[in-house]
Amino acid sequence: MILISKFVYKPNYKKRMSQDLFQAPDYYQLDDLLTEEHLLVRDAAREWVKREVSPIIEEAAQQAKFPSSIISGLAEIGAFGPYIPEEYGGAGLDQMSYGLIMQEIERGDSGVRSTASVQSSLVMYPIWKYGNEEQRKKYLPKLATGELMGCFGLTEPNHGSNPGGMETKIKDMGNHYLLNGAKMWISNAPFADIAVVWAKNEEGRIKGLIVERGMEGFTTPETHNKWSLRASSTGELIFDNVKIPKENILPNKDGLGAPLGCLDSARYGIAWGAIGAAMDCYDTALRYAKERIQFGKPIAATQLQQKKLAEMITEITKAQLLTWRLGTLKNENKATSAQISMAKRNNVDMALKIAREARQVLGAMGITGEYSIMRHMMNLESVITYEGTHDIHLLITGMDITGISAFK
Repeated sequence: MILISKFVYKPNYKKRMSQDLFQAPDYYQLDDLLTEEHLLVRDAAREWVKREVSPIIEEAAQQAKFPSSIISGLAEIGAFGPYIPEEYGGAGLDQMSYGLIMQEIERGDSGVRSTASVQSSLVMYPIWKYGNEEQRKKYLPKLATGELMGCFGLTEPNHGSNPGGMETKIKDMGNHYLLNGAKMWISNAPFADIAVVWAKNEEGRIKGLIVERGMEGFTTPETHNKWSLRASSTGELIFDNVKIPKENILPNKDGLGAPLGCLDSARYGIAWGAIGAAMDCYDTALRYAKERIQFGKPIAATQLQQKKLAEMITEITKAQLLTWRLGTLKNENKATSAQISMAKRNNVDMALKIAREARQVLGAMGITGEYSIMRHMMNLESVITYEGTHDIHLLITGMDITGISAFK
C-alpha cells in the first residue's frame, strides 16, 4: 500500500491495513432465517471481498481508477446475473442470494457493487426478460463470465427523474434503425462492450435496444473529477446516426414500464448493498472506539459514543429485517415496485447517516484513507441519488398510500 509510509507514526497501522478484520453484525440472529445455500453464497462473497477488494480499494479510490482486475472474480462469485437461469450462464440462485451478494460487495465498495448491479439488473435482466431466445444465447453467457461487460442507457442530460421525457430517438430506415441522442451518468460506460439503451421511436413509444462497441457513431467519453464512486467508471453514451440492426431491438416489452422493471431489480440490490456499507462503517467505528484511549479509558466507555454505536446497530438491524422480508416477497413474486422503492430509500439514508456518525467516532482519523468510512460516505452521496433520488422515492411511497400522484 502506497499510503503506509505516510502514516509510520501509527505502529499498528500496517498490521491493520494488511488484513480485513470486518465482523458482520447480526444482532437479531437473522442468519437463522437464511438457508444453508444463502449462507454459503454470502460467505463466499464475503471472503472474496476480504481477499481481493479490501487490499486494493483505497488506492483505487485515491487514484480514481476502476480496478478492472476484479471483473473475473466478480463473475466467479456469481455477482453477474446470479438469478439468471443456468442455461444462459447464470447461477440460477434466488433473489435472497442476489441481495446477500450485493450486500457483501458494497461492504467493500459501492462503486464495485454498482458495476455488478448494472451488469446483473440493468443489462442481463432486460435481455433475459425482454429479449428473444437468440439474444439471450448470444449475450447472456458472456455477460455472466465477464467476457462481455455492459451498461444501461436511460438517464439523459435533461431528463433524470423524468425518464419519460427522453430525447434520444430511433428512426426506422427500413432494414435498420438510426439512433441519435445522448445518455449521461452511465456506470461502466467507458469500458462497456454493449449498452442496453432506451429510446423513443417515431410514434413516441420507448423501445429497448442493444448497442455494441464499435458501431459507427457510438462513443463513450469518461466522466472525470468525481468526488464520489471514485473506484467506479462513469461516462456518457453519445449516438450520432448509429445504425442499429433490427435484430438488436428487445422485442418482448416496450414503454416506460420496461426500463422501470430493470430499475426495480437494481433498487432491490441497492437496498441490500447499502446495508453492507453501513455494517462496514459500524464495525470500523466499534473497533476504533474500543482501541482509542482518551482520559485514561477507551472512548467506547463514554455514554455519547455508546449512544452512537447503539443507534447504528439498531438501524442496521431494522434494515436487515426490512430487506429479508423484501427478499422473501421477491422470491414469491409478490414484491411491489413501491415496496422496493421504500427499502432503497430507507436503507441508503440509514447507511449515509451511519457513515456520518461513524466518521465522528473516529474524529480526524475518519477523513483519511486509513479507514473506509469517508470513502463510503462519499459513495453513498451518489447512491442516495441514483436509481431514483431520495425525494422521488418518498413521492412513490406517497402516491402508493394515498392513490394521488404528486409528480404532475
